[in-house]
Amino acid sequence: TEFYNRLMNQEVFSALNDALQRGDEVALVTIVASTGSTPQRVGAKMLVYADGRTVGTIGGGCYENEAFWKAREAIKSRKPIKLKFDLNDDFAQETGLVCGGQMEVFVEPVEPSPELYVFGAGHVGYFVAKMAYEVGFHVHVIDDREKFANTERFGEGINVIVDHIPTWLENAQLPPTRSEERRVGKECRSRW
Repeated sequence: TEFYNRLMNQEVFSALNDALQRGDEVALVTIVASTGSTPQRVGAKMLVYADGRTVGTIGGGCYENEAFWKAREAIKSRKPIKLKFDLNDDFAQETGLVCGGQMEVFVEPVEPSPELYVFGAGHVGYFVAKMAYEVGFHVHVIDDREKFANTERFGEGINVIVDHIPTWLENAQLPPTRSEERRVGKECRSRW
């Protein structure tokens, strides 16, 4: 099954990369420890999307179903969870899924890097952008002064836009903030 895990994990990692590029919120479920007989080995992965889609498997059955629901919770709470499964407990015996082993599963919500827009490429904007990039933000710097707003100054990885800030803001499609997403979601639900 080593070959299967390697191929399946490549599919999971590819799907994870695609999800991050699209801005999807997902959770990565990984078997981190096992003893005895288990349907999958340490390192097996499953990616769970907020809408319920999955890629990969940690072995199927009732424990995968429980991990699936815990992954959906982790996406909402944005907090990781560690789960332990005893594959010879009473419930497993009733469902016919008795492998006799135990395994631990780590459920990790994975979110795309947050976007940060820095308006002004002067000395303050420069240091804010550099620091934000170093701690994992996807940084955009907007300024109409080419002398300050250029890739050579900011380096690779920071998106530098030379444009008149008010004009850029009029035409930009900025992503909603978390509070705006919640507000819009509540408005949509209240209409039903």
